[in-house]
Amino acid sequence: MTDRSTDTRSNGGVGRWVIVLAASVALVVVAAVAFSIGRLSTLGDPTPANASAEAGFARDMQVHHQQGVELAMIVRDATDDEATRLLAYDIATAQAQQSGQMYGWLAEWGLPQAGPEPSMTWMTRPAADGSHDDHGSGDGDAPAHEPGEPMPGLATPEQIEELRSLEGVEAERAFLELMIAHHRGAVEMAEAVLARSSYPVVVSLAESIVRSQESEIRLMEDMLAARS
Repeated sequence: MTDRSTDTRSNGGVGRWVIVLAASVALVVVAAVAFSIGRLSTLGDPTPANASAEAGFARDMQVHHQQGVELAMIVRDATDDEATRLLAYDIATAQAQQSGQMYGWLAEWGLPQAGPEPSMTWMTRPAADGSHDDHGSGDGDAPAHEPGEPMPGLATPEQIEELRSLEGVEAERAFLELMIAHHRGAVEMAEAVLARSSYPVVVSLAESIVRSQESEIRLMEDMLAARS
């Protein structure tokens, strides 16, 4: 005799994996389209150097965004709350699209995806006005970051594993806390490249990141307060 409750759980699990697979495929398609747009958007502009702020930003922000997509997809599968799932999907698709754009820039510029210097080296160099644009390090002209250190706002491996272990409201709270910090770090990186670049497509994307992620920070702070 078949255990109907077991069948129901099994079918539910299969259904969830189908949804996750479909979402993953959608993110790949979004990134591929954005890659093409990224290549086309740089045509006719001067090519940034391999160690430029533009190239460093494109490389580092891709890594930063990849973790944002990972966090979003984890919580999307850990909760049934529609508001959280919608936010997570919006974050994942936006950041996959932007990552594809930046990958396309580097390809069009003829630059490797991996840089010649440790991550964030470009952020330690003086801004266009000669300052270090240290984002409140408190040390005058001293840079706020050290090359090769974790990028601002990145979750640790331990935090990611903890998020994977949670479900429901607990997962929502952990995700919101991590993603607020993650977004603040992305805004810091975007503002750093704005202080160091006048390259049109880079400026346009960085300004978009600042606007959209500051708006999402306010939304997530409200969502987190509602779950406290």
